[in-house]
Amino acid sequence: MKTRHLARAIAVQTLYSLDFNSRIHECPIPYSEGFAGYTKEEEEALESDVVLYASYMINGVLQHLDEIDEMINRFSSKRSIENINLVDRNILRLSIYTLLYCKDIHPNIVIDEAVKLSQEYSTEVNYRFINGLLDTAVRYLHDSAEDK
Repeated sequence: MKTRHLARAIAVQTLYSLDFNSRIHECPIPYSEGFAGYTKEEEEALESDVVLYASYMINGVLQHLDEIDEMINRFSSKRSIENINLVDRNILRLSIYTLLYCKDIHPNIVIDEAVKLSQEYSTEVNYRFINGLLDTAVRYLHDSAEDK
């Protein structure tokens, strides 16, 4: 598994765990409790690039959580964020954060990665929802940038 993809998967798993335990809105920033599902030894065995990137993404999402959730609600016409399953919700959070704050990553890569994560960790059909929502977000952000 490639370094950034692994880091994104770890970030989604950790955000999922925080969300599942109703702690995502209470986490201190910077988050330093470790990655969900990883023992201390397993974490230490990860490449430093993976640890740094996963930590960067987790902290970014936590820092901008309210803004990210508001955007997800805006672009999800059929479901409020509370009604999006936990895995998909946290894939979307990571992806929206990336679209907003990681300008060096092309939006198509963000969407492709989100779809891959969804196919790996969610149901077989939910990737379509994620793809559609992120596509709408990209168009909105592109149009907003042109208006400036």
